[in-house]
Amino acid sequence: MTQTILITGCSTGIGYYCAHALHKSGHQVIATCRDSADVKRLRAEGLRCEPLDIKNSEQIQNLIAQLESEETSIDVLFNNAGYGQPGAVEDVPKSALIEQFLTNVFGTQELTNAIIPMMRQQGHGKIIYNSSVLGFAAMPYRGAYNASKYALEGLADTLRLELRGTGIYVSLIEPGPILSEFRNNAEKHFNQNIDAEHSAHKSNYDALKSRLTKVGASAPFTLGPDAVCARVEKIIRTAKPKARYPVTFPTYLFAWLKRVLPTSALDYVLYKAGDGGKR
Repeated sequence: MTQTILITGCSTGIGYYCAHALHKSGHQVIATCRDSADVKRLRAEGLRCEPLDIKNSEQIQNLIAQLESEETSIDVLFNNAGYGQPGAVEDVPKSALIEQFLTNVFGTQELTNAIIPMMRQQGHGKIIYNSSVLGFAAMPYRGAYNASKYALEGLADTLRLELRGTGIYVSLIEPGPILSEFRNNAEKHFNQNIDAEHSAHKSNYDALKSRLTKVGASAPFTLGPDAVCARVEKIIRTAKPKARYPVTFPTYLFAWLKRVLPTSALDYVLYKAGDGGKR
């Protein structure tokens, strides 16, 4: 059955892949991108693409008003937009932490809250959050990103309870390492916001920067964006989707380890898994 799917963060990576794949499958896809050049590019590729900086409340309101004027109902919202701010927690300035949450949490939830009344009116809907293995298992030098995904999972879990019985379902996709432009964007934010030269973590930052600039997969068990898209498609097809959909072996492994290991043992595993920022 053809459904109307709104996807955020479609300029590259997971969002870009999903927008094209779902469009090819016959769904009505509304892709969004922050930059006007990306909007034009996706439109030239045959997608409907609207400008949306998830941090911009006015742009969110304009998109909602446009959808309402068209009498367009949204069957599925895929909250995909986001980025990672690397760096030790003690080195991340307040301004960078705020920016991380503005995109990954506040903007994402503002859009979600604006879509929910549409879904309530039509009596059905599916809200998908693209979270991460780092939404429940923290790793070093990813503190801002870890925190944003933990917060996102808390909102999603609460929203799922509050929407019980409405016909609106909330699901989290929790990917591990996925091939995308994520590391390129992370490197940019690291260089902008972290004073590596004067940090107590300087020696570890050398390894972190090597990981961020590595071409191709930087961690074992890395999958392509198609692995995430497969979960999105499954949620779309399922009448009552599950709360969580893990992607990649590390997500399954760390979820199991978190259940069975004491905190001290889990800390050791996660520290080793991060390998000083190399992975």
